[in-house]
Amino acid sequence: MQAEQRIPDRRGRKARRTRDALAGAAFELVLDRGLREVTVEEIAERADLDRRTFSRYFAGKEDAVLDSVRGDGDRINDALRARPAGEPPLTAYRRAVQDWLRDPVVPAWHRRPRIYELLVLAEREPTLYAAFHHIRVGAQADSVAIVADRLGTDPLSDLRPAVTVAAGAGALLAAQAAWVRGDRPDELPQLVDRAFEALAGELLTGPAPPGVGAPHSTTSTTTEGNGTP
Repeated sequence: MQAEQRIPDRRGRKARRTRDALAGAAFELVLDRGLREVTVEEIAERADLDRRTFSRYFAGKEDAVLDSVRGDGDRINDALRARPAGEPPLTAYRRAVQDWLRDPVVPAWHRRPRIYELLVLAEREPTLYAAFHHIRVGAQADSVAIVADRLGTDPLSDLRPAVTVAAGAGALLAAQAAWVRGDRPDELPQLVDRAFEALAGELLTGPAPPGVGAPHSTTSTTTEGNGTP
């Protein structure tokens, strides 16, 4: 490798370490003390940096504390790109989310320390929630482009990519909301599965009429008392 190539690489690693130090300081301080009790100056001081350096990397403390989850949308999108070409779009999105949840290398939210606390806090703090929503919107825009590419279509004229991502991301958001409000830190994968199953269940087929078993049921209804069909 030539010297001029090594210099940008070294600078990039240094910038990444600086960003990680600021994000880590914001994460710990805000979760320990609360968003409103922490200043940008305190975050910079904890990272042994100054206020000006903080401003080069983050727009505010909300942006910094959420840096730990910013890459999760990218990981879902990477998994979506890698799904087999023949999968229906919504199935591919669901499987991409499942791949992210099960990733043995980079743990998903339910297997990373204190991420549950962070998302609970985001539900209570409007500015933190707004910043998290901004991150989600960016990731979903990338998802739409990926689905459009899979379908070989233009997302500006074909609504299918946007509808696919709105449905899939909506299921993930519903599962996340149930997760942080239900005090069940380990149950995110089960809640995600339930949310996606709802898309293929009664929301599409409608509830069964009274006295009629659920569609595709493998059980039979018996008459009370005598066990006859």
